[in-house]
Amino acid sequence: MFASFIRFVAFGGGTGVLCSLAVPALAGLMPWTLANALITIASTVLCTELHARYTFRTGRRADLRHHWQSAGSAAAAYAATSAAILTLHAIDPTPGLLTEQVTYLSASALAGIGRFLILRLMVFTTPAHENTSTPAPARAVTRRTALAAA
Repeated sequence: MFASFIRFVAFGGGTGVLCSLAVPALAGLMPWTLANALITIASTVLCTELHARYTFRTGRRADLRHHWQSAGSAAAAYAATSAAILTLHAIDPTPGLLTEQVTYLSASALAGIGRFLILRLMVFTTPAHENTSTPAPARAVTRRTALAAA
């Protein structure tokens, strides 16, 4: 689990840093919440694929179910980052870029921990009947051996 968390931080954190630069750039062209929503959608699709293939090593691309479940956790992250920035702007209507970045990245980090737990425990899980460390042929031999011995 620790190794998958490190991969999650690398992919999600790296994407988060890029998003923290993209959101303010887009916010110059549109409302901040819309810019955040667009970046959140794009980064969620990208990260769901990265997490399926590399973070949680499912051995395949994310399917539609993975994308929808991941989108649900991203919606919560979007709400957290939006609430943090809207609160910052309520306190200081013209915060500096550094203050906005620290606020956004802090909210993203907290939301990221929650997303990791949701993705690890609920989205990219292996059904109990598939979750075994013994390869299938070895299990079959063991069963045959046990039956022959009985």
